Amino acid sequence: MHYRTLGTSGVEASEIGFGAWVVGSDWWGDRSDEAAIEMVRHAIDRGITYFDTGDVYGHGDSERLVGRALEGRREEVTIATKIGYDFYDNPQAGHGELPKEMHREYLEDAFERSLDRLGVERIDHLQLHNANADEIDADVLEFLDELREGDRVDAIGLALGPSIGWLAEGDMAIEREFDAVQLVWNLLEQDVGNHFLETIERTGSETSLVPRVPHSSGLLNEQVRPDTELSEGDHRAYRPDAWYETGWEKLERLRFLERDGDRTMAQAALQYLLYHDAVATVTPTFRTRDDIDEWAAASDVPPLSDEEYERVRELYAADFGIEGDDGMDALRSSVGGEDIDAAGLDKESAGS
Repeated sequence: MHYRTLGTSGVEASEIGFGAWVVGSDWWGDRSDEAAIEMVRHAIDRGITYFDTGDVYGHGDSERLVGRALEGRREEVTIATKIGYDFYDNPQAGHGELPKEMHREYLEDAFERSLDRLGVERIDHLQLHNANADEIDADVLEFLDELREGDRVDAIGLALGPSIGWLAEGDMAIEREFDAVQLVWNLLEQDVGNHFLETIERTGSETSLVPRVPHSSGLLNEQVRPDTELSEGDHRAYRPDAWYETGWEKLERLRFLERDGDRTMAQAALQYLLYHDAVATVTPTFRTRDDIDEWAAASDVPPLSDEEYERVRELYAADFGIEGDDGMDALRSSVGGEDIDAAGLDKESAGS
């Protein structure tokens, strides 16, 4: 495993991180508390040190379980969490978005509750969860600065929602030198990442990028096929059939990234993101010990060559030579889509 740092914070992250939304939540299928804890500990044994959770995942359960799993190993790991959704006063309605509270008083209380659930005295990486640009006012920025100055938080970030708001928000965080911006980014969904790479280059910012959903919700690691039957609780079961069908066609055009015995398709998908120096860590969704073993090893497989990377860019620019869309347009937006239009980006590939 190789390691990088978040922005200028000095906070170290393993190149492959652990997206703990799968812990304490049934959106990726049920598992026992004991199984979830065992997965976290197994990940540490495989060199993973960056664990990314959020207070809203499982309404606090993810943080509690991550905290239990890391008992006795706190100094070995980097803990990242997110605050901003008010799940304390609002029941979860399916997979819908909960109300957000991005004012200082709420965030102060939410931060303290996260510390309690995690069983720690400080957070290595604290992120605002899907905050819109107009919600991050002077009071919120002052609160974040005070946490860092008081040694209660080492790095500050913004986690972006794919169908909530991302473009103006990510640009703002980069321009203000947040330590990291988390985003959906993968071989099949490149526009968001490419845009922020351009913003980083334009501004000279040292903000790091933290991609999630690197396997496009199971397509690029071949766990989801057009004929896959997903459980009712699995959030991917609500996606249109065209998403599976077009995604599988695109995957077949990316087979050249595999190297027999040296690099699997799932590992190549992670190395595509690690090709970019701005990426600090990639957080896939682990479901099994085998996933952890294979994907943690991706840090050590051959990186993409410049030629392979350019071929990927050419395929993406041509929409992989596939006619028809994936049926996801209705689920994509960025605060109404005005900022996407203004940037001249294609809403079809701006998020998922």
